[in-house]
Amino acid sequence: MKKEVVRILIDEDLPLPAYGTELAAGADVCSASTFDIVIEPGCCMLIPTGIRMEIPPGYEIQVRPRSGLALKSQITVLNTPGTIDADYRGELKVILINHGKQPFIVTYGMRIAQIVLAEVVRAEFVVETALAATSRGEGGFGHTGTH
Repeated sequence: MKKEVVRILIDEDLPLPAYGTELAAGADVCSASTFDIVIEPGCCMLIPTGIRMEIPPGYEIQVRPRSGLALKSQITVLNTPGTIDADYRGELKVILINHGKQPFIVTYGMRIAQIVLAEVVRAEFVVETALAATSRGEGGFGHTGTH
């Protein structure tokens, strides 16, 4: 499996981002909040991780939900996937939203999200007078061109 170095600064007592298995794509990150954060049903909160990163040029970090939190507590990342650009040096913070019916408490060191290092391909946008035709055409949301 290909590996890239991502240099980080992290609060002293927190664990490094960690992969749960040998082939896992995402590394878990934890809450760095020194006080409990209560997320009420239907509400969202910005959760600090205590991590600052130096992402290699040509890459981004994607912030994604943890499936266990989503299934068990209906907690997910609001702007999924969140993008951390290679030139950002501030703290990684995660927007969690509670889609459940009960308040959810985020505690210090709790695994709250996962991060994925992904290559970035930048587009060159070129203005044209027409676009190539396809079988789908201008079919919108939920339209794949089939009946």
